[in-house]
Amino acid sequence: MSLSGVEVSKHDSKDSCWVVIHGKVYDVTEFLPEHPGGMRIILKYAGKDATAEFDPIHPPDTLDKYLDQSKHLGPVDMSTVAKVEEEVDPEEAERQQRIADKPPLSQCFNLMDFESVAKKVMKKVAWGYYSSAADDEITLRENHEAFHRIWFRPKILVNVKEVDFSSTMLGTKVDIPFYVTATALGKLGHPEGEVVLTRAARKHNVIQMIPTLASCSFDEIMDAAEGDQVQWLQLYVNSDRAITERIVKHAEKRGCKGLFITVDAPQLGRREKDMRSRFTDKGSNVQSGQDTDTSQGAARAISSFIDPSLSWDDIPWFQSITKMPIVLKGVQRVEDVLRAVEAGVQGVVLSNHGGRQLEFAPSAVEVLAETMPVLRAQGLEKKIEVYIDGGVRRATDILKALCLGAKGVGIGRPFLYAMSAYGLEGVDRAMRLLKDEMEMNMRLIGCTSVDQLNPSLVDVRNLGSHVTGVPADHLGRKVYDTLAIPAFKTPKAKL
Repeated sequence: MSLSGVEVSKHDSKDSCWVVIHGKVYDVTEFLPEHPGGMRIILKYAGKDATAEFDPIHPPDTLDKYLDQSKHLGPVDMSTVAKVEEEVDPEEAERQQRIADKPPLSQCFNLMDFESVAKKVMKKVAWGYYSSAADDEITLRENHEAFHRIWFRPKILVNVKEVDFSSTMLGTKVDIPFYVTATALGKLGHPEGEVVLTRAARKHNVIQMIPTLASCSFDEIMDAAEGDQVQWLQLYVNSDRAITERIVKHAEKRGCKGLFITVDAPQLGRREKDMRSRFTDKGSNVQSGQDTDTSQGAARAISSFIDPSLSWDDIPWFQSITKMPIVLKGVQRVEDVLRAVEAGVQGVVLSNHGGRQLEFAPSAVEVLAETMPVLRAQGLEKKIEVYIDGGVRRATDILKALCLGAKGVGIGRPFLYAMSAYGLEGVDRAMRLLKDEMEMNMRLIGCTSVDQLNPSLVDVRNLGSHVTGVPADHLGRKVYDTLAIPAFKTPKAKL
């Protein structure tokens, strides 16, 4: 028998808080003090339907996993449930008009184009989360601009009629050596979330890394894969190791082919675009009796479980609980790559978390150029697979990384922006553009296969210099959304 909306509406305070999600009622009273985003956002929907607010941030199995079954109160007659009266947002009407007027997909000629469209059509909160980076966002920009310090030394008079840029990553054959790296909260950009990326990855035979903080559940993303499609798991390590073990073993049972442990996030960086968009701006904590600062935006609200005590001492434990290849994601110096080899892991991702963690962390391609000669000198280059992510926007970026010795590169934000602006068709076109660029540029540097790419094809003399300027990237800088400053109140018009 269904509950009535009238009965649900009586439970609208911190003393008794019920919410409706997908037609079912949940008693979240005891959970209020533990909610990472603060009480107030839940209390706004107390006694009402919270589905629209819940869906973009939480996988659908969240309540089953984390809320005791005794708090699952059963179905409700939705025709009787009170609706939340949202404030009229004049910006939303303007955004809808921009969506109607957006350029046709055929006008997107490169990955930057998708970002420029996404910035105009995404909701402010979603754009703030996806585009934000640490502090002054210098590392974010440097990730891209570092590639501009590397120049090619192309070969000529090579028969390049037939070009093959397929490769292998952790033993999996791929059509092009990039993968869809883990990015959180896919439903902020598209209602279907990460499964859109799954479908595009399948079409182009590239690997998708499933994020811990996805909007879709892990099983939804795995179920969206077809045939022998390969997926990896990105793992934020939970302070409760039993939860971590359960996640890892379930991923392996479901067929994941790689475990990528994020090692650069013992605490999340300050991402001021995300903070300023105020993911939790629907009220302050004062009214809910909390002193907790929840102004850190979406990132801080969903990541409080991450264990800052994670250390090298934990690696043997991970090796004991899974047979999946283990890759450390977020390595930022040569010494730690060497230590990863000693630890016996199968790979590293040189990464600074897309510039979202430590400001002035080195770009991945710069660390790569420093790392590979050391590995070669010690005869270790075959002992570990080295990947990079951050700032990749062109196939020339991929080629530079491969020439320097990377096994492949991870691409995150560009596919989110393509998905947010144009859905599956956008991600499909973005991947197609990269393949077209890859074919053209391999011909132009005089290589017909990935195994021919080598350090002699690039000039990295300018890479280590942060003083020497780089060629102005007008496209990238035009797309870049500069940080905001505190806004003054708009004066009220005089009558």
